[in-house]
Amino acid sequence: MKSVWQTTSSLPTFPPLEGDRKTEILVIGGGIAGLLCTHFLREAGADCLLLEANTICGGTTGHTTAKITAQHGLVYHRLLRQKGESAARQYLEANLAALSAYRSLAQTIDCDFEEQDSFVYSLTSRAALEQEAAALRRLGAAAEVVSPALPFPTAGAVRLPSQAQFHPLKFLSALAKPLPIREHTRVQALEPGLAHTNLGSVRAQKIIVATHFPFLNRHGSYFLKLYQQRSYVLALKGAPPISGMYVDEAQGGFSLRPYGDLLLLGGGGGRTGKPYGSWEQLSSFARRHFPQAEEASRFAAQDCVTLDGLPYIGPYSASTPWLFTATGFGKWGITTSMAAARLLTDFVQGRPNPYASLFSPSRSLFHPQLAANALEATANLLTPTVPRCPHMGCALKYNPEEHTWDCPCHGSRFAEDGRLLDNPANRPLSHPPKKKAAEPR
Repeated sequence: MKSVWQTTSSLPTFPPLEGDRKTEILVIGGGIAGLLCTHFLREAGADCLLLEANTICGGTTGHTTAKITAQHGLVYHRLLRQKGESAARQYLEANLAALSAYRSLAQTIDCDFEEQDSFVYSLTSRAALEQEAAALRRLGAAAEVVSPALPFPTAGAVRLPSQAQFHPLKFLSALAKPLPIREHTRVQALEPGLAHTNLGSVRAQKIIVATHFPFLNRHGSYFLKLYQQRSYVLALKGAPPISGMYVDEAQGGFSLRPYGDLLLLGGGGGRTGKPYGSWEQLSSFARRHFPQAEEASRFAAQDCVTLDGLPYIGPYSASTPWLFTATGFGKWGITTSMAAARLLTDFVQGRPNPYASLFSPSRSLFHPQLAANALEATANLLTPTVPRCPHMGCALKYNPEEHTWDCPCHGSRFAEDGRLLDNPANRPLSHPPKKKAAEPR
């Protein structure tokens, strides 16, 4: 289903690759991270080219709730405890710098950019909120615990003022128009200095993989370091106006933000390919708390999650100095994509960046989530059912909510006719199952 952004904007189109090309820097992936990388590289005078397998912004970027904020759940108290004050301060600074960059670009792009306060609320624990607000104040942010104006009871919320929201596709439509982009050009294999596509080869000194989930399995161990989550969104018309952007601190909670005369209600998700909530969960919540509202549209998004909750931005692996990536943004891909684009632009041009070590994809793998990811993959590899995911052979599970076949190992998704919907798989199902063979997840 199309998102509210897709039905209220139009994107430019670009031709496919025509034969072999040569460029200084190749960007793979036409979502917001890849487009921002290409924008900043072109702004710096670099010779660059972006390749997109389908059309730009057709994946997670077109289905986001489009909040621009440095407040990513109750993250700063955890960062102070686990990684120390320097890392926590760097994370805050990187995301505030991303917000500032959006604010600057939005001065010349009509994209419904609005200043909004950001709130993380809790239904149960005011103490956790007080800890988070204290951590933010220690880092220099003007955070406070307040009683939010929401139509359901809470224990309070951490308020971070002067954050923002916008229309992502209006923004990216204007940003993309002058960029060197080739659509319907799928990169199928990489080697040093060379990308092989379905339409020719591209020689490049440096290559950035901005494909949501990195697709090259031989390096970086991303198939162990990442998993994916689905989440659902309802656009409600006729709900009472809400000021600010809200997200529940609890896993499986709800998010809310206004857009014009609509209220965007998000949540109801879980790990791709596993049992979780649905649009009905959101509809039920809306009926209880916004009984006068009507559903205007519904859509869903998919997010990559890392072992420690921080994104991977930088060299793809220690053995591939010519290759870079940005992935694992969790549910905060809009803000983090800007931070990633600035960092990767510095990397490929040989400039130092103060956030390089914090976001390094080569940081320690030792984390409980690593074992959970490995066990999930092993269990599904040993499941003797079809269809199988062409990425690494895991057994697919049928998703009756969206009528798709989903991979619980790494998050690839396929339509009932076998079409590829979400990576890391890079080809469709060769023998799609008959619809009647569908079974619950």
